[in-house]
Amino acid sequence: MNRTIYFDNGSTSWPKAPGVAGAMAELLENGAFNINRGNYSGAYEVESIVLETREQLARLFGWKDSRYMIFTPSVTYSLNYFIKGFLKPGDHVLVSGLEHNAVMRPLEQMNSRGVSYDIVPVDEEGNLEAARLDELIKQDTKAVIVTHASNVCGTVVPIQEIGKICRERGLFFAVDTAQSAGTIEVDMKECGIDFLAFTGHKGLLGPQGIGGFLISERLDKQMEAYIAGGTGSQSDSLLQPESLPDKYESGTMNLPGIIGLNAALDFLEKTGMDVIHEKKMGLTKYFLEKVKEIPEVRIVGRKDIEDRVAVVSLDFQTVDNAVAAFELEQEYGIMTRVGLHCAPVAHQSLHTFPQGTVRFAFGMGNTTEEIDCCVEGIEKIVKNT
Repeated sequence: MNRTIYFDNGSTSWPKAPGVAGAMAELLENGAFNINRGNYSGAYEVESIVLETREQLARLFGWKDSRYMIFTPSVTYSLNYFIKGFLKPGDHVLVSGLEHNAVMRPLEQMNSRGVSYDIVPVDEEGNLEAARLDELIKQDTKAVIVTHASNVCGTVVPIQEIGKICRERGLFFAVDTAQSAGTIEVDMKECGIDFLAFTGHKGLLGPQGIGGFLISERLDKQMEAYIAGGTGSQSDSLLQPESLPDKYESGTMNLPGIIGLNAALDFLEKTGMDVIHEKKMGLTKYFLEKVKEIPEVRIVGRKDIEDRVAVVSLDFQTVDNAVAAFELEQEYGIMTRVGLHCAPVAHQSLHTFPQGTVRFAFGMGNTTEEIDCCVEGIEKIVKNT
């Protein structure tokens, strides 16, 4: 093995966008000042970059006011803010059959406190019919939470149709964009989204440890601050500020992460998200066409590139999935992710539970030559069993 091939961009993007590491190092080496605390020019300079990053993200997701852009450590933290800061005993929630444990585990915790939920079923390709969701709405339904794109099979959920139903039925709409932010366009206003959770280290090409959410004005009026503490503002009061973004941003922020994300967003804006997406979907199409010819593996989910992102799961039929993933890495240097991907509900929906799948997720740095190497490896693995 003379090289490594990284096909685990669904876990985190790699390599990161050009300039990310340099921007973070410059902050840490030349002035890692704290904002909202330090009253000196260095701190104000960092604060201006944080504001610029808020504005970049608000612009990316079609939201006009960057005050409603809140930084958190990750998309998981963001979803917990919504689920535990908004839902109350007696509330009912609808989720899709593709959800990650970032939604399901906090929902299970809230279920023990009187919040109920139902799962809107999807078919074997991960497709969700918005009409089926509409049928499951109850009198006490308060919100709908869906992932925009499955982290298991890559299928895209029709959030625009779901948002329309939520507006018509007076429900709050929360969307997990872990696999879609920076990959496909998401417009909060157009899709009727009240809460959009994102992470910076996947499609946005930034570092780990930084994420956030955008929140609508009507939801903010009903949502409590799940975490409270020092914000550097209204320090004379023991009450949590109600003004944004301070209401939801207690404690010292991950400034190196925000600075790195700022550099990544600069790169995305200059390069064009559509250009990157086209490259990744070209690789996905190439891979799908190749593995369709291998009868010993089953493509999980959609077999084409319509309504999907660059995430493909395979279920090996003649060899254990974990063994296949191990041999791909040991013999060919191909890095994938095997198992249940923190999404048992999705695997149950896709009939890959409990064995899981081997997941391949392509990034802008990958090539068709790498895919050829991977397909050759898959063919040898299944033929040697």
